[in-house]
Amino acid sequence: MDATLLEVFSLPFMGRALATLAVLAVAAGVVGIGISFRELEFVSDALVHAVFPGLVIGAALGGAAGVLPGAAVAALAAAGLFTALDRGRGGPGGDATIAVVLTGLFSLGVVLVSRQDGYVSEMQGMLFGHLLTVTEAQFWQIVAVSAIAAILMLATLRAQLFRAFDPAGFEAAGFRPRAADLVLTIAIALLVVAGAQALGVLMVLALLTVPMAVARLVTRRLGLLVPVAIAVPLLSGALGLWWSFEWSVGSGASVPPGAVVVLLLVAVYALAVVARVAARAWQLRSRAGRGHG
Repeated sequence: MDATLLEVFSLPFMGRALATLAVLAVAAGVVGIGISFRELEFVSDALVHAVFPGLVIGAALGGAAGVLPGAAVAALAAAGLFTALDRGRGGPGGDATIAVVLTGLFSLGVVLVSRQDGYVSEMQGMLFGHLLTVTEAQFWQIVAVSAIAAILMLATLRAQLFRAFDPAGFEAAGFRPRAADLVLTIAIALLVVAGAQALGVLMVLALLTVPMAVARLVTRRLGLLVPVAIAVPLLSGALGLWWSFEWSVGSGASVPPGAVVVLLLVAVYALAVVARVAARAWQLRSRAGRGHG
């Protein structure tokens, strides 16, 4: 079967999957600028792992309807905890402590899910998501949570950039670093919650970090970073969903669409790195040629 993009995404479940990825891509592009400039990739990873026990407990207590509330409680608690650890000051609240906490929370989630019947399939779903089975209710939940995350980031964008580029000046100007850190961490946590339902706790990390990393490789203009960071997962998402559909229908194999999307994101990042290295080499050769001339 060689279906066109239009034919594939006219199917209700495929169209909803693409719309879900589009919503997450927009929110991740906005929040990603804070993650990248504040170098919070590790905290994002920690939040992804910390959400896992919340997903398990929410699903155990409330079924599918309890997943988002459980994840939200876990994410917000972890956001407050990681901010309170004050990772930037080198004391006991450093990266090592965050690593211990996230490992413990993730292990707790594994233990909890292993107590349930059919835990292997449950574990796979929570780790890798259910992108093709997102319901209409879940989609609107993702829209709402993603919108809150993006609004928090946009409302504090100038403060977040000031904090990133001049931490000492930010504090000297009377701003409260801890408050800015908490708002950004909550925005990241909410985006993790939104993405975990569709992409799973492991796949959502790529959406949080890779698109902005690609954007910073291909442009130095601040105004273009967010549009590029949104376009990258949109393109990767559309192609990944299409290819996984073609492979699944054509070969009869079950190809996880979330994994294909992430592989495409990583491939785009690799291409961006190669292009950046090639551009730098060309610039150096051009300068050397002008010097000899």
